[in-house]
Formats: sequence, C-alpha cells, structure tokens
Amino acid sequence: MSLENQNGSLQTIFNNAVATVQFGHLASNSFPRQLLDRLTAEINSLSLNETVSVIILQSEGTKVFCSGASFDELLQVENEVQGTTFFSGFAHLLNAMRNCSKLIIGRVQGKAVGGGVGIISACDYALATPESAIKLSELAIGIGPFVIEPAVSRKIGKAAMAEMTLAAHEWKSAEWALNNKLFSEIHTAENLDDAVASFAQKLSSYNPEALQEMKKIIWEGTEHWESLLIERAAITGKLVLSDFSKKALTQFKK
Repeated sequence: MSLENQNGSLQTIFNNAVATVQFGHLASNSFPRQLLDRLTAEINSLSLNETVSVIILQSEGTKVFCSGASFDELLQVENEVQGTTFFSGFAHLLNAMRNCSKLIIGRVQGKAVGGGVGIISACDYALATPESAIKLSELAIGIGPFVIEPAVSRKIGKAAMAEMTLAAHEWKSAEWALNNKLFSEIHTAENLDDAVASFAQKLSSYNPEALQEMKKIIWEGTEHWESLLIERAAITGKLVLSDFSKKALTQFKK
C-alpha cells in the first residue's frame, strides 16, 4: 500500500460560495491521525476564507461514510500519552467544526461507526440515505464514545445516546437517526447529491454575516468543549491500553 493510501486522501472543491471537502481511506473511510489533522486544518482554513459561506463534508465511496478511528493505529498505542494524543485528534476536529464560522452540511451516503457518528453530530445539517445506518461500538472494544459524546448528546439527547452506547453491537437505522434529529433529511442514493447541492446553494445565497451569526447561536453553550474533549481523550487513551481493548481490537482486525 502506498503512503498516500495509508494516510488517506483529502480534497476540496470550490463552487461559488460552497466548498466541498471530501475525505477518504481504503479502510472503510477510517481516520489515521494524520488524516484527522489534515481535515482539522482544512476546516480551520475554510473558516477564515471570506469567499466561502457553506462547507459540504463528504467521504469517498458509496457504502460507508466513516468507520471512525484507525484500528491499525489504535493497536500501535503503547502508553497513555500516545493514547491521549491519538484521541485528541477527534477532539480537535470536533472543536474545529464547532468553531468554524461557516455552516457545515454533512453528506452521509452510507454507514457510520464511532467517530463517524461524532463527525455527523458536529455538522450543522446532515442529509443521508436509507442505507446510512449508525452504530457506537466503542464499549465492544473496551473503550467508550467519550470524546464524541458531547456532540452526539447535543444532537440526539442523553437518552438516545445511552441507548446507542449500551447497545454497542446494534445498528440503528437511518430512520431512527432521522427521528432522533441526527439526520435532517433522508434521500435515495440517486437523489442525495442533487439534494445536498440544492440545499447548499440555497444556504449560500443568504447573507454571509447572518449565516455566521446563526452558527454562533447554534453552538451557544459549548465553549467548555475546548478542555472537555481533551479530558475525554485522556480517558479513552487510558482505556485503550487495557488487555480487554487489545484483545478486542485484534479480533476486530481478523
């Protein structure tokens, strides 16, 4: 496998005031730390781009939106410092999305697991397909969705968050995600791109200053996430070192 394939891909396409950011990785669009950092940097850069009003966040392929953290890198974690550093990548990405001055639309074409659900939760509006099932499988590998929990709970509520977390082997349907406000709309796979593009163009036609002020209001009360998500990363970074996690991750890799 080439270095580029190992680290994944990231590209941004501009269409008037809309920036479409696409990430990808051969391992079910999972995130090694380098790809997390690249996406975080891109979101931060677009936040400062005065020609952009709206960001579309999407992934490659058709079946999986994002499968979360890279299992290969998780298995390489040898101490708490490395664990905290790895999981802080998701913390930095969610905070970048939260702090971004642009509204972020998620195009969810397929399944999402773990950190992928967190990324969808950090979008301001998400459009999906009937195939876009979701799952929080962290307890099954000896950790928990600690870093992404604030974002997920903010969207779907504590009760639904607990239901997903405790049923760690259970897929929740796209309809369930729609009913619990994680998704804003569901479209057929054939119509998803048109629906996303249409909504993004409409949104980008509005007053950019009004959009930025609305973004601030949407995320009111989350300022403490700057420190909270890093604290949660430390919890996960410690748990991933357990014998339970090491064995579970090895089994998942088989």
